[in-house]
Amino acid sequence: MHISFLLHNAYGIGGTIRTTFTLAQTLAERHDVEIVSVFRHRDEPAMGAPAGVTMKHLVDQRRHSPGYDGDHPDQRRPAKVFPRGDGRVKQYSRLTDDRIAAHLGSLEADVVVGTRPGLNVHIARQTRRGPVRVGQEHLTLDSHGYRLRREIAHRYPLLDAVTTVTDADARAYRARLHLPGVRIAAVPNAVPMPAVRPADGSGKWVVAAGRLTKVKQYDLLVKAFSKVVAARPDWRLRIYGSGDATGNERNALRALIEERQLHNHVYLMGPASPLEAEWVKGSIAAVTSTHESFGMTIVEAMRCGLPVVSTDCPLGPREIIEDGVDGRLVPVGDVDAVADALLGLVEDDELRLRTGRAALAASARFDPARIAERHEALFTELVARPGGRSALRDTVHHGRAAVFGGAYAMRYLAAATIRKAKKTS
Repeated sequence: MHISFLLHNAYGIGGTIRTTFTLAQTLAERHDVEIVSVFRHRDEPAMGAPAGVTMKHLVDQRRHSPGYDGDHPDQRRPAKVFPRGDGRVKQYSRLTDDRIAAHLGSLEADVVVGTRPGLNVHIARQTRRGPVRVGQEHLTLDSHGYRLRREIAHRYPLLDAVTTVTDADARAYRARLHLPGVRIAAVPNAVPMPAVRPADGSGKWVVAAGRLTKVKQYDLLVKAFSKVVAARPDWRLRIYGSGDATGNERNALRALIEERQLHNHVYLMGPASPLEAEWVKGSIAAVTSTHESFGMTIVEAMRCGLPVVSTDCPLGPREIIEDGVDGRLVPVGDVDAVADALLGLVEDDELRLRTGRAALAASARFDPARIAERHEALFTELVARPGGRSALRDTVHHGRAAVFGGAYAMRYLAAATIRKAKKTS
């Protein structure tokens, strides 16, 4: 198969970029794979180009490049296709509308995959007849505002499939959106096998990682760890991650560390990439978020042999951790529960080693080869489906539904699907 991914900016740094690169590189072992980046602002991808994958771009933001688009007059005209509810909308313009349309209108591929809602809308509206259209959800339906959810409900019926990273989010898509004929499948993110040896459980360090934002509740983790230190002063906590531009969260955490007199026990380490070498210095990982769209750091820690103490927050942790077997799940916002779960692993060497081994074994299900197989199976199924679905989808897009809107499109698609089923039965 020829598989084409459409990515916001393949030359930046971020979780969606990393997971797209991992999936594309693994699929490229068996298929012809390309990544088309809407924007390009540097010569080489900051996260390293995926092996075997063709890289392309649509809008060149490199000032030294002969193809520089920064002075193009359409850059200053607001986008009409990219939805205003998508948080990246200010970066899109009439120029991106035209470049993406030209790309999708001439794309010779079996499957085209969007990697954020705004790009999924482009794929739904502008892809020529032929390629299977897949929209990926890397966050959650609930994380989007009303305006974007309305656009998703209106445009996604023109896709062939939507993939989410958790079963819980897939259920939300099925229950709350009317997407007749659209396959909704949950496929988690892939995490490669670390290049370092797994942790041996002897290091007296708890490790946490992620941006210093309120949703991560690192203040709760620091408070919980003060209770750990009171019982086991030989243990320490390292928190990896960059803060926001204001530095407010980092400053608040530093003040809390000083207030609790934990300056010899809790360390704000700043960002680190890759994190593998830092995970394996510890013996326990901690996640105290109010919510997670998936829980990438949980899987990364488990792949390094660390049991994870995590809040049982929506949506990912419960689908990754088996409580009491390869980690612990505790109530969101409960300082004492976090402290007790950490102490349980700190004070029981045998339990810590056993759960670490179990975490390492369980994390194998997120290996890129296994995750790529699931995507490949979905793509193969969709490509092999009778052409009636694609023809109907495009009739809806280009015909009367374009006049009467999404509600008509959904009713028309549902009725036509029923008619087709009766005819073939």
